[in-house]
Amino acid sequence: MVAANTHGKICYLEIPARDAERSAEFYARAFGWVIRARGDGQLAFDDAVGGVSGAWVVGRPPAVEPGMMVYVMVDSVARTLEAIVAAGGEIVQPASESPPVIARFRDPAGNIVGLYQD
Repeated sequence: MVAANTHGKICYLEIPARDAERSAEFYARAFGWVIRARGDGQLAFDDAVGGVSGAWVVGRPPAVEPGMMVYVMVDSVARTLEAIVAAGGEIVQPASESPPVIARFRDPAGNIVGLYQD
């Protein structure tokens, strides 16, 4: 039985990757995600607050066309975009000017992911 306070919560993401180690390094540098090896040896992560976990999936095509968009909550979109570029990502939509501040980036595998700042 699922606890009432977790019903409907997003808990796990599978992120397409060309190179799981490269993608893991990128997300660790850009967002502070904790990287770990699962029991089967696959690289996995826990987000910076321990609310969402997941793994990189090699061989799956990247999410290059926005359909369902995933946004990562950040304290500062501007500072995070700098960290993304420094870690090897690419800005595909600059930060909006009014709250909520949003932007989009492309990770090393080509996935388009959003940033969200209250």
